[in-house]
Amino acid sequence: MLGIVVGVALGQVPLLHRALSPSIEFVRAIPATALLPFAMMLFGLGTEMKVFLIALGCVWPVLLNALDGTRSLEPTLRDTASGIRVAIPLSLILTVTSEMVGSHQGIGFVIVDAQNTFRINDMWSGVLLLGVLDFALTWLFGLAEKLLLPWEKRAERTR
Repeated sequence: MLGIVVGVALGQVPLLHRALSPSIEFVRAIPATALLPFAMMLFGLGTEMKVFLIALGCVWPVLLNALDGTRSLEPTLRDTASGIRVAIPLSLILTVTSEMVGSHQGIGFVIVDAQNTFRINDMWSGVLLLGVLDFALTWLFGLAEKLLLPWEKRAERTR
């Protein structure tokens, strides 16, 4: 429900979208699995921790699709852009998750290794790096979109 409400608000109020977009791009790139140690500290090992992680992981696709659905874009362009925007953080999440389980290198490995050896600063550095990386990739996608599809921005302004 939160994803729908925030997504529709961001889609309807361009100023709100521009103001919150950097923060949203940063936070959504952090895999819920990377926040497992934080959730465990905050909620313990009970149901609350599980609900927190599931809600955190699920809110972003709902929010982004609600945001895209409320904007007045052509359906084909909206679906394509939405798919790429969703794929960027998902690719990071899957990469990091695979590094957490079956690798001895990469950001995911660093996060898990730091967690297991109680190097909290290193663990959070890895988590923050993921947010910065997704923000940069999403920003680059937006820049490429503006450069390669300049007529779409003009068409959006006339609607």
